Amino acid sequence: VQLQASGGGLVQAGGSLRLSCAASGRTVSSAVMGWFRQAPGQEREFVAGRRGSVSSTYYADSVKGRFTISRDNAKNTTYLQMNSLKPEDTAVYFCAAGPLTLWQVSANPNDYDYWGQGTLVTVSS
Repeated sequence: VQLQASGGGLVQAGGSLRLSCAASGRTVSSAVMGWFRQAPGQEREFVAGRRGSVSSTYYADSVKGRFTISRDNAKNTTYLQMNSLKPEDTAVYFCAAGPLTLWQVSANPNDYDYWGQGTLVTVSS
């Protein structure tokens, strides 16, 4: 599976961005898909995840109510809609796909086998 993340950029606090993660090589409609982020000097942290087969979603407390993960199976693409952005949301955002053996959304990045290249989100105050 190859993942291509896009949609990052510079936005003012309170603004919105939508990240996209296009998958190729295998359909990810039933895979666990996750979004993670990594700020400079910080560890990679879980942001949001979705278990495609049952459409259940999970969010980090820090983004709950502001971010929404969704997918378009026809396009084999997963999205992260980010609203009410804050300066502390500044990071490189990565999308990830779990192996077929991953049945639930995991906040542990080691549980994901496939990663996109990352897209930078910068939120100015």
